[in-house]
Formats: sequence, structure tokens, C-alpha cells
Amino acid sequence: MDCLPASTRDHPVWQAIVSHDFGIPGAAMSFAQRLARENGWSDAFAATVIEEYRRFCFLAMTAGQEVTPSDAVDQAWHLHLSYSRDYWQRFCPHVLGGDLHHGPTAGGPGERARFFEQYACTLAAYQAAFGAAPPAAIWPDARRRLLDDPRARRVHPRDGVVLTRLALGALCVLCMALGFLAAWSMG
Repeated sequence: MDCLPASTRDHPVWQAIVSHDFGIPGAAMSFAQRLARENGWSDAFAATVIEEYRRFCFLAMTAGQEVTPSDAVDQAWHLHLSYSRDYWQRFCPHVLGGDLHHGPTAGGPGERARFFEQYACTLAAYQAAFGAAPPAAIWPDARRRLLDDPRARRVHPRDGVVLTRLALGALCVLCMALGFLAAWSMG
């Protein structure tokens, strides 16, 4: 955080955000561990997402415009909202200095255009506030964020198997090879 512009690093809202501990003190499962578990992320990735959530909250309170989170940051925000006492009784009034409401899209082409513009402005505000572009692994381009990411679905392991496209391709090649070998050995 030493490389942050002084205007951000020394800002009282930023100072309050970075010193806030998310979750329930002394809980067997930390906020970061729960975020990782619920999203199938590594602990390290979840920790990075939480740091980006901090940055998003700072922008939400200081950018002077509505901001749109990335999907990963939105997952951290959703989880934080479920810790309602911390979120509404501590974080918003004492850390942010005001309410930060979650406002999902109402849908339709007008909303799509508004969110594309808002997300672009969020990425620009991020660069201005933090002196660097946001990490692409957490803050993808607008097309992916607003058209592809919303198509994601939760899958419970008891209900299905999730394979990457690469693994599925390898499995298909293996099955074809086994079928070829079986036909060849019979032929």
C-alpha cells in the first residue's frame, strides 16, 4: 500500500477501511475462508478479492459517482451484506461514514448501457485513486463483467461435475482413442 497516491493513502475513509476487520471476531471460519469456500477460490485469491472490495468501497464513497463492482468484488460485497450487524451497524456508519446500498440492475437495454458506462467510469476512477490499473484477474473488461459473468451459476458437487473446457477436450480425445483401439483390436 506504500505505492498508493498520498491523496488516497492518507484519506480518512481509506485509513478506516484498511483497519476494518470483516466478519465475526474469533469465528472458527474467517470472512476470507468463507468467501473462498463459497466461491471455490484459493485462500490467497479470496484475500486479494477482499483487498479489492476495500478499494471498491473507497471508490463508492469518494468517486463522486455511482460505481459498479467486478463480479468477484460483488461476491465479497454480498457476503459482507450477510454479516448484517457488522455491515449496517459498524462498517457503513463508522468506517465509510454513510450507507452503501447494493443496487442491482433493473434489466433492459437502457440499464445495460448505463452499467457499461458506469463500469468504465469505475475502472477509470480506480486508476486515478490507486495510481494503477485494477488487476484484470479480478476486474475484467466490461464485456466479460456485464455479459459473460452474469451467466455463471452455482453448482453443488452432489448435483453435477464441473470440468474445464481443456479437461473436457482431453476426455473426449481419450474416449475417441479408446474407441479406436477397441475397434482396431476387434477388427
